[in-house]
Amino acid sequence: MDGVIVVDKAEGWTSHDVVSKMRRIANTRKIGHLGTLDPIATGVLPLVIGRATRLAQFYTRSDKIYEATVRIGFATDTYDRGGTPTSAVTEPAVGAEELERLLDNFRGEIMQAPPPVSAKKVDGVRAYQLARRQMPVDLPPAPVRIYELTLLEVRGCEVRLRARCSGGTYLRSIAHDLGQALGCGAHLRDLRRVGSAEYTLEQAHTIPQLQRLASENQLGEALIPDARMLPDFPTVYVEALVAGQIRQGRNFPVSAFRVQQGTRYVKAVSSDGELIAIGEAVLPNLYHPAVVL
Repeated sequence: MDGVIVVDKAEGWTSHDVVSKMRRIANTRKIGHLGTLDPIATGVLPLVIGRATRLAQFYTRSDKIYEATVRIGFATDTYDRGGTPTSAVTEPAVGAEELERLLDNFRGEIMQAPPPVSAKKVDGVRAYQLARRQMPVDLPPAPVRIYELTLLEVRGCEVRLRARCSGGTYLRSIAHDLGQALGCGAHLRDLRRVGSAEYTLEQAHTIPQLQRLASENQLGEALIPDARMLPDFPTVYVEALVAGQIRQGRNFPVSAFRVQQGTRYVKAVSSDGELIAIGEAVLPNLYHPAVVL
């Protein structure tokens, strides 16, 4: 079991809850996730298993795709429906034209302040831990990129959005900032992640589905092998002798006809399809095994 299993996370669970459940299902502790989802959020949560946990570092800023519902009319202290209202509850009438004009301010590269209740660290302490102690949380804005922010529907005080964005983007902050721009407050009501890096909702399984597969000794059907991870990294097939040298940490040559010059990373794969290592360019057509599996 070396690769990725994509989970369709249920509402109410933390990402750590899902990892714990999957450790019991797969009977291994070598499991991690590729990007946190808030408890109210559902959808794509890729889990790396076995040797593939070593590849998590290449997903730290991977792009995400979300579908969100924003409740216009009042803000909350967590920027979502799980928080306490911090402004009067109203039901304003907001038109699509005004929303489109305001949403344009969130498209492209922007500076975004994370929510005070988040996993960001302040002097080594998680921001949500400080917020729960009623301590002030001051998180500086960070650059994020919103490639797509589409207004899907306006229904009364609820607005449905679709966003494709860089890792580290908070849809809760977009909802909150949109409410401030409208002058009436807003918060995130629902969030569903439909894509994370190369993984999609079509590949996802619920925890009950995975439990059933495991009980039938068919959990491997849900596994995406590690050799299929990181599809943007070109695959270089190596013979057994070269594979052994790579495992010893030795550099390996790559044909200029197989990999375009300037390519930073490649996947070294054995003739039988086993991922040996991720190679990083040190010279044109010469790669060093940065991560050996």
